[in-house]
Amino acid sequence: MDRTDRISEEIKREVSFIIQNELKDPRLSKMISVTAVEVTRDLRYAKVYVSVLGDENDKKEAAGGLKSAAGFIRREIGRRIQLRYTPEILFELDDSIERGVYISKLIDDTIRDNRRGTDA
Repeated sequence: MDRTDRISEEIKREVSFIIQNELKDPRLSKMISVTAVEVTRDLRYAKVYVSVLGDENDKKEAAGGLKSAAGFIRREIGRRIQLRYTPEILFELDDSIERGVYISKLIDDTIRDNRRGTDA
């Protein structure tokens, strides 16, 4: 594991904690999870992937709330992690968890339908 991977993991842990415990924005539901963080080699930018459970409106609201909180989150990261440069935080919505739930449901439905077909 190289240095940028370690820094990405540390930022992921801290951003998750800040979102869950320190942000008071009503646009941010409790169903937000940080799925991954990618830090550029020069440590100038950190792309934070977040998953928001809910409808499209919930996702847009959360994206707006996170964007407006990015400065605060960056400042907190700078206080908590000792780096020469605190990376600029860029949020990206990640729908991989929802996609996984959907695929799992399709598999379950298919198995259920197959069982019904063999029981008849």
